[in-house]
Amino acid sequence: MSPDRLTADQFPKEVLTLFDQYVHGLIDRRAFLDESTRFAVGGMTAAAFLDALSPDYALAAEVPPEDKRIRQEYVEYDSPNGSGRMRGYMAWPTSSEGSWPAILVIHENRGLNPYIEDVVRRMAAAGFLAFGPDALTPLGGYPGNDDEGRTMQRQLDRTTMTEDFVAAAEFLMSHERSTGRVGAVGFCFGGGMVGTLAVRLPNLAAGVPFYGSQPATEDVPNIQAPLMIQYAGLDERINAGWPEFEAALQAAGKQYSMHMYPGVNHGFHNDTTPRYDAAAARLAQERTIAFFREHLR
Repeated sequence: MSPDRLTADQFPKEVLTLFDQYVHGLIDRRAFLDESTRFAVGGMTAAAFLDALSPDYALAAEVPPEDKRIRQEYVEYDSPNGSGRMRGYMAWPTSSEGSWPAILVIHENRGLNPYIEDVVRRMAAAGFLAFGPDALTPLGGYPGNDDEGRTMQRQLDRTTMTEDFVAAAEFLMSHERSTGRVGAVGFCFGGGMVGTLAVRLPNLAAGVPFYGSQPATEDVPNIQAPLMIQYAGLDERINAGWPEFEAALQAAGKQYSMHMYPGVNHGFHNDTTPRYDAAAARLAQERTIAFFREHLR
C-alpha cells in the first residue's frame, strides 16, 4: 500500500459500512453519496470518500508479471452453458518442469481485475499451477474498472456463473500442467463460490474462502474438502452467518478451521484499497499457502 493512501481507520465506520453496501449492490451510488454526506468532515466530501475507497490497481503487483519465478498466459476453456469459450489467467512456476498441484483463484463480484491476477501470480510463485477464470467472459470480460465490472456481473445468472466455475475446476483437474489435485481460494463473491464448489465437487482437495457467504446448512453434509475459513473481525454482514455454518460443519463432522482477524474490514486482503490490512493479509496469505501445501501435495 502506498504511504500516501488513506487507511481504513481514517474513515468513519459508518462510511465503511455504506461503502460495503454499495460495492455489494445493497445500495446504489447515489444512496452512498447522499448518506456519506452526513459524515463529511475535514474537507472530505462524499465524492472524495468514494474516490479514496476505490481500488488503485497500480498497487496490485506483489508479484509483477515480469517476475522470473513464474510463467503466465491467458487460456480458454469450454463453458457448459452454451456460451462458447471462457477465458482466464494462468500462471505456474519456472523452477521446474512437469506438473504442479493447482489452485483455482475466484474473483470478487467485479470480474478478473488486476488484484486477482496478482493473487494468481502469488500462488504460482509459491509453487502451484494457478488459474483465475473471468466470469465476465460472456459479456466481453473484465472491462478495466470495478464499477462497470460490478454492473456486468449483476447481469449474469448466479447458476450460470456457478457452472462456469465448476467447469474451471474440472479444467484444472485434467490440465496437462496439473497433478490433478486442485484447491480453491476466493474473495467476497469468490469466497462464497469456494463454498459452493466444496458442496458441488467431492474431489475438490481443499478450499479457502475469504469473507464469503456460507453454503446452505442442508448442503454442508456434501462437503468433502477440508476448509480453512478466513473472516474479517469488523465484517458484521458476513460474520452473522458463521454460527449456523459452524454448527452444521460440526454436526456433519467436517474438517475445518476458522481464522477471525480482529479489527479489520471486509476486503482486508486486497492491497489496492484502504480496507487493506497488511499484517492480517500477510498472515492470512501465509496460512493459505501452508494449507494448500498440506492438502494438495
